[in-house]
Amino acid sequence: MSMDIPRQSLAPTKPPRRGFLRDNPSVLWFMGLLGLFTLGVTVLSEGMGIGMVSTNLVKILGMTLCLCLIAIAMDVVWGYCGILSLGHFAFFGLGGYAIGMWLMYARTEIVIRDSLGRGTIPPTPAEISEGVAAQIFGVVGSSELPLIWTFAGSLPFQLSMVVLVPGLLALVFGWLAFRSRVTGVYLSILTQAMTLALALYLFQNDTGLRGNNGLSGLQNIPGALDVPQSVLSVWFFWASALALGLGYMLFAWVVSGKFGSVIRAIRDNEARVRFLGYNVEGYKLFVFTITAIISGIAGALYYPQAGIINPAEIAPIASIYLAVWVAIGGRGRLYGAVIGAASVSLLSSWLTGGGAPNIDLGLYRIVWTDWWLVLLGLGFVAVTLFFPKGIGGLFDYLVRKS
Repeated sequence: MSMDIPRQSLAPTKPPRRGFLRDNPSVLWFMGLLGLFTLGVTVLSEGMGIGMVSTNLVKILGMTLCLCLIAIAMDVVWGYCGILSLGHFAFFGLGGYAIGMWLMYARTEIVIRDSLGRGTIPPTPAEISEGVAAQIFGVVGSSELPLIWTFAGSLPFQLSMVVLVPGLLALVFGWLAFRSRVTGVYLSILTQAMTLALALYLFQNDTGLRGNNGLSGLQNIPGALDVPQSVLSVWFFWASALALGLGYMLFAWVVSGKFGSVIRAIRDNEARVRFLGYNVEGYKLFVFTITAIISGIAGALYYPQAGIINPAEIAPIASIYLAVWVAIGGRGRLYGAVIGAASVSLLSSWLTGGGAPNIDLGLYRIVWTDWWLVLLGLGFVAVTLFFPKGIGGLFDYLVRKS
């Protein structure tokens, strides 16, 4: 006697698709905590709340959110794809320069129009342009507007440059490096060389970006000069929180699913992934370029809150610090990058900004501004030795134990 087995029981079954957010619960947790943090700072701020949080602290928190965003980008390119880039802060700085040009030009144009408009004869566009050029570039001994400032007065154009300049630089550099199959420490050295070359170039006065003086007065927003800094700081804090939230969701989507599996496989064994027929260079180029673009956006939000940008911000040491933040937080975990960047940035502001009292030991006096980098180095070594998965890995361990 035979038993008939239904065909449908022999067919392979696919696991039900639960959706992106259900497969990535950390995204909901992160967005919820970020929303509560943003609401809390707003309610406690001087500009829109009860005044318990100072304007300066709101700016520091907003800048910290921007640093968390570039740390996430660094984590994707390094922790997930295995590319130790020591040049992503260059993209961060280029985004700051792009928006800084508009901020400085538009604000200076308002001042020049107001000054020349007091005369009996209205000023001509040429006179306004000459006045703006003399005001901005007089500090470097020039009175002519460089070619790259031709469209500096156009906000849409400069916003597009925030995305295009870092993106195109990363695309060209990545295409040249990845097609040559440069990997490992050699690729890290190349990215560092690119950053150093860019910083040295910007230090020159004839680059059109005021050399070592950089761009200043970026905290004064054209069209909102009558708005107090206490309110502007909250606006930028909101924008930084929104950018961090959207960036986290974007990268969580990028590293999930098939694409995320492929880039993690490239990190673990690039030769095997290439042998399986995947376009390894294409995947790496996409990750390198998209993270550079997000880094540029983070820089465009950071420097108006900082108020100034100069070539020192693009120096290779800044990108090395970025890698340290990600390592301390735990690479390969998006929230780990946020934890690392936020904790190191806030601790640095507290120790070097006068918040932490210096310690007098009698024979020696500990000044935290001198010892901060030593503490950062010791912290990095300690995390590497005792918590190789970073603070995020320690958090995972405690959650599993509970």
